[in-house]
Amino acid sequence: MIQATNITKSFGQVKVLRGIDFQAADREVISIVGASGAGKSTLLQILGSLSRPDSGKVLIDGTDIFSLSSDALADFRNRKIGFVFQFHHLLPEFTALENVMIPALIARTPTAKARSNAADLLTSLGLGERTDHKPSELSGGEQQRVAIARAVINRPSVIFADEPSGNLDSNTKRGIHQLFFDLRDRFGQTVVIVTHDRSLASMSDRMLEMRDGLFCN
Repeated sequence: MIQATNITKSFGQVKVLRGIDFQAADREVISIVGASGAGKSTLLQILGSLSRPDSGKVLIDGTDIFSLSSDALADFRNRKIGFVFQFHHLLPEFTALENVMIPALIARTPTAKARSNAADLLTSLGLGERTDHKPSELSGGEQQRVAIARAVINRPSVIFADEPSGNLDSNTKRGIHQLFFDLRDRFGQTVVIVTHDRSLASMSDRMLEMRDGLFCN
């Protein structure tokens, strides 16, 4: 599902990624761990098409993503990729339901269908009674569940998650961790998670460790 070869990235004189090769199979859950500054989030942003590498190639489901035009890449990202971040990035003026609907509406899903799909997703994530609540009225764990629902509303092939439980208490973390595996089983997605939390990483099909811009052997 994902194949990246010889990915390099520098910021000024600082080499953040030094020639990364990475593969993820269909339906595989992979965690990437390592100290701060190892290059984990930079790699995730490149794999997710949010940042361009200095060199190298990224294929997702057979598509060379950085060969696409800007418009084609934006469309590909909306259809094929879902993102979950440490900070939920929910729009405060919209309800939970409306936040989840947004990617579907961008993908030109009819409003009634987008609303129905979003409501079903939120219900399946235990938020059926919270659909009309705005982010400020939700707990941190509830906000992250809304963000996860938003990430999967278009049934993407790949989910990228960057420290998805970094701001949550230990009890809430476990539920959020399990959600990624439940969603993989339900929708068949490939999931790549960057985390400092080795308890989450140990649940994955595969754990990779980064150090100084490379994977450790």
